[in-house]
Amino acid sequence: MSSPLLRTLLRPTHWAALLAGVALGGSLLLTQACRAASQVHWPVPPPPPLDRSEPVLWVALAAHLGPRPGVDPTTAPALKLESQAGPLMLSDARGRQWRGSSLNLLWRRVPLKEPLSLQRTILGPFPSFERAEQVAQAWRQQGVSAVIAHPGDWEVWGGPESPAPSLGGARLAARQQRSVVRDRLVLGLREPGGFKVLEGPLQLSAPSGLRWGGGLFKGPFRLQSDAYGSWSLIEQVPLERYLQGVLPHEIGAGAPAAALEAQAVLARTWAVRNRHRFQVDGYHLCADTQCQVYADPRQAGGGVRRAIDATRSQVLLWQGRPIHAVYHASNGGMAAGFEEAWGGEPLPYLKSRPDGPAAFERSFAVPLNEPARLRRLLMEGSSAHGSAHPRFRWQRSLDRAGITAALGPRANAVGEPQQLNVLERGASGRVLALEVRGKAGGLVLRFDAIRRTFRQLPSTLFVVTPEGPGRWSLVGGGFGHGAGLSQAGALDLAQRGWLAARILKRYYPGTTLQSLPLEP
Repeated sequence: MSSPLLRTLLRPTHWAALLAGVALGGSLLLTQACRAASQVHWPVPPPPPLDRSEPVLWVALAAHLGPRPGVDPTTAPALKLESQAGPLMLSDARGRQWRGSSLNLLWRRVPLKEPLSLQRTILGPFPSFERAEQVAQAWRQQGVSAVIAHPGDWEVWGGPESPAPSLGGARLAARQQRSVVRDRLVLGLREPGGFKVLEGPLQLSAPSGLRWGGGLFKGPFRLQSDAYGSWSLIEQVPLERYLQGVLPHEIGAGAPAAALEAQAVLARTWAVRNRHRFQVDGYHLCADTQCQVYADPRQAGGGVRRAIDATRSQVLLWQGRPIHAVYHASNGGMAAGFEEAWGGEPLPYLKSRPDGPAAFERSFAVPLNEPARLRRLLMEGSSAHGSAHPRFRWQRSLDRAGITAALGPRANAVGEPQQLNVLERGASGRVLALEVRGKAGGLVLRFDAIRRTFRQLPSTLFVVTPEGPGRWSLVGGGFGHGAGLSQAGALDLAQRGWLAARILKRYYPGTTLQSLPLEP
């Protein structure tokens, strides 16, 4: 059952008060809506739903802006906003406006009229949003209004004292966090009459473009607080323009037309499906590898723009809903099932299968979880699609010092590493459970936590061979989680004359193409 606090949070009248308060920068929210009750996180209104006919994404170009807790904000560098040419136009929630070719916004902390109590139960950290989402769904089935947060790593938050859910037959560990917030972080301007506090959210327009992170973005933009009390710079970008900033960085602007078109469909589908990813922070998507990499749309050349136009509004569906349009750099000749990459329930359109011509598929039919057959794949698999990728085959070494460093605080439970054991493999041959055993005990890493821990490993498609005391050799294939489209495979197939629709059918069998808007 949900806590009284969480039931209160779900009442429409309560959220009306929350949204009204946030519109005034948080002070009204914190003094009226939260005076009598604690909160799970700093209150932030969710981003708007996507317009069905003209979708606009709220994408955070930068998150967690502001000085770290405990740092005097008066000593923190200013937040500099700079126009490409001509003026910037900034307005705050009170309707006050400022103009200039550049604006230096200063950080300050302003006392709250009433202290804000933050109380939550935390699960995690988790290696990916996908794992966090599975946990959140399991918690919601228990009646807990779980939210997915990203304060640094992925976590799942619920109300105080919420009982932890079980996942895969094991009850998850939970911890409690309580704090009292007595001030809020604000932005302001130094004017002749003194320091002027800006009431967020702030609206920003830059007719000639905003220079940020080495790129140029059209906007419009918002500056607003997030669930942790820091700030985000958000671009409100139409979906089709968003793709111009994604494709060059995900598959490359010089890819063949069919591969670019397939990537455009997937990037669009992924964005629509994942628009709830940062809901707790008041926007849809980030701009880094926790989402799809989004950078300066000017880098989209003619080929990218033609691919976006050729597939305009098209998304991939399964049973009428946008699919989990996951993709990666190279599958090493063997596609992974969704459950191999992140655990959870299998998806019918993301199955383990060999990725190559008919003769290759016959030679390496799944399941490929026997080490001998997997070693043969890694030795003889050069006829697979996408074998020209530089990490189609790779070799890495791990030693005791490197393993201990990678485990971090968890190394205390292991002691000096003595063994590296593969406990379980999936149908594609990927490692599902890897045990590090030492003098003090053992630690089992599962699914994407393996690569999240050992970041030098390009994939979990590998075999382990001891090389002597405290040293192991890993020979593997592919780069990424292995589920869905292999970009190396798509490039290969496009060069062989395959069209985008055929490439998508190969990597997502049973799905259908449909144009937005979808039926509600």
